[in-house]
Amino acid sequence: MKNPLLQYRFTTPRETFPFLDISVSDIEAAMHKGMELERSEVDAIARSTAQPTFHNTIVALTYTGEMLERATTLMYNLLSANTSDELEELAERMSPLLSEHSANIMLNEPLFRRVRAVYEAEKQNPTLTGEDAMLLQDTYDGFVRSGAALPEEKRGRYKEVKAELAKLSLQFSQNNIKETNDFVLHLTQREDLAGLPDSQIEQAAAAAAERQLEGWVFTLHAPSFGPFMQYAENRALREKLYRAYMTRCAHDNERNNFEICRNLVNLRMELAQLLGFSCYADYVLRKRMAQTPERVHHLLEELKAHYLAPARREVAAIEQLAKEKEGEDFELMPWDFAHYAHLLKLRDYDLDAEMVRPYLELSKVVEGVFGLATTLYGITFKENPEIPVYHEEVKAYEVFDADGSFLAVLYTDFFPRSSKQSGAWMTSYRESGVTLQGETRRPHVSVTMNFSKPTPSRPSLLTFDELETFLHEFGHALHGIFADTHYPALSGTNVYWDFVELPSQFMENFALRPEFLRTFAHHYETGEEMPETLLERIRRAHNFNAAYACIRQVSFGLLDMAYYTRTEKLEGDIRNFEREAWKSVQLMPSVPETCMSVQFGHIMNGGYSAGYYSYKWAEVLDADAFEAFLERGLFDREVANDFRHKLLSRGGTVHPQQLYNDFRGHPATINALLKRDGILPRA
Repeated sequence: MKNPLLQYRFTTPRETFPFLDISVSDIEAAMHKGMELERSEVDAIARSTAQPTFHNTIVALTYTGEMLERATTLMYNLLSANTSDELEELAERMSPLLSEHSANIMLNEPLFRRVRAVYEAEKQNPTLTGEDAMLLQDTYDGFVRSGAALPEEKRGRYKEVKAELAKLSLQFSQNNIKETNDFVLHLTQREDLAGLPDSQIEQAAAAAAERQLEGWVFTLHAPSFGPFMQYAENRALREKLYRAYMTRCAHDNERNNFEICRNLVNLRMELAQLLGFSCYADYVLRKRMAQTPERVHHLLEELKAHYLAPARREVAAIEQLAKEKEGEDFELMPWDFAHYAHLLKLRDYDLDAEMVRPYLELSKVVEGVFGLATTLYGITFKENPEIPVYHEEVKAYEVFDADGSFLAVLYTDFFPRSSKQSGAWMTSYRESGVTLQGETRRPHVSVTMNFSKPTPSRPSLLTFDELETFLHEFGHALHGIFADTHYPALSGTNVYWDFVELPSQFMENFALRPEFLRTFAHHYETGEEMPETLLERIRRAHNFNAAYACIRQVSFGLLDMAYYTRTEKLEGDIRNFEREAWKSVQLMPSVPETCMSVQFGHIMNGGYSAGYYSYKWAEVLDADAFEAFLERGLFDREVANDFRHKLLSRGGTVHPQQLYNDFRGHPATINALLKRDGILPRA
């Protein structure tokens, strides 16, 4: 059979990836062929004797490497969503080659001379506007930030650093997945399950049966780990599970990530300093809304000033309840927090996640979330079983605009499995844009999560937190679906990292609105609507531990900035460095052998290195943006279309601050967030 990745286009519905017809060897062959083709395309531009222009240099360059892009997109997406030993081995082989290939393009001197000639000519005599101007700026900046302007003696080292970073990032991720998958808490005594709801016991029994074991199995995956920490009365088992979770990649074995972390931090610092920046954060933030480490620290300190005292009161209230139940000498430890927080929430608000689950059956939640998009924007979703998928649990939908025109393909992948990373994310399989031949291509996007699986006796029932997670990732998906740009490089979620979380976090606001919940939150057995009393309890309890949650994120932001504002090499113990970085906001006793850094993919091998603050930065934006809907109507089509056309559809074609101002009419302040979290009263 021919390799589909070597063809100009796929023959599948909407030209989607023919997953089942593509082998790992096909991906490898396409990457090698793709690199060969891109080298020839780039060489043709670099060696051209024609006067450099925007079209023959910048536009031509942005469209090179299509085959390679398809193959690498597929490999990296599957590494997260449906990996295998064969795929991981391929990634290990290809990572240094891909890094070298990219570096060779960005360090191609004749090519950069042409790019710089176009850039300088435009500066002297501006002729470009809109997307064209942004593409030129981004292209030029991309070369400079990739070492093109470095003297010859520094370029070689730059390439070495980039290759090593690619290798270490991959290794970090693979170690994390393997450590997560390898741990199993196997219980055979019924009394060890005390406190756990029937739904979790059934899930654990199914997990044991999958492994051909008697009894019950709990793992470090979120749908298993989270409920166990919350409900299990057996403190010793909670401690065992917590220690297993928080010591992943910290053991004395081949999956230890301590040295990898140290090397990642030091190499990123070196890369930034090679390029003339004082530290890696300075390098990263030049292309973010925040712009400087000082502005990030200002945000983190502002949040600390408002939230730290309330967070301490929240922890004290939980500790007080624990002492009332266990005795005055009881010391609240991290493996106790979720459990006693749950009991306090139950006491003060008469609310437990299991009360909500029966009303959040996954298929109905899907209908509700899709229906919300229909109400706001007029778009519709139609499942198409003819579109190939990479796993039997995945569904594919065609998305249509209000006028019936095709908008996008959306894949949904909801359940945990050993081949999938933990957490939740959105990604693209194809960006929106117009080809060199003038053909419009609509995006193919996916949302991937790790929700509780169906069991033999009940369907997948979500917690309220999982509903918020779905809305979050769906917000990212809408950002991709609504993309309406010419150049794929500026499309959809190709925006600044501290702006990319705005559309996702914005959608979470709807979870608390009774008007939305009533459209789908019906009991999976009786069809009864979620009772008004339960809706009210959810609303009242939503800010429970809001300050604690904020300070937790602030602590991660402080850790991230501590690593990446360094101007000298990181040496010494990673655990000690971590504790020192976030000690000013530490709310719980430290457990000596645990370590977050060695498993913290976001800041070590993800896109959030020197960028974890982005979640809180975007939260300030999303709270303020949602005020427009509260002011003008929750389902107001006019304000929704403003949000779509002024912000979501424009991708990275305009500076995000301008996009936000265009929509809201003014910059965001922290006040809306403080009011939403109950830190400041609403007028």
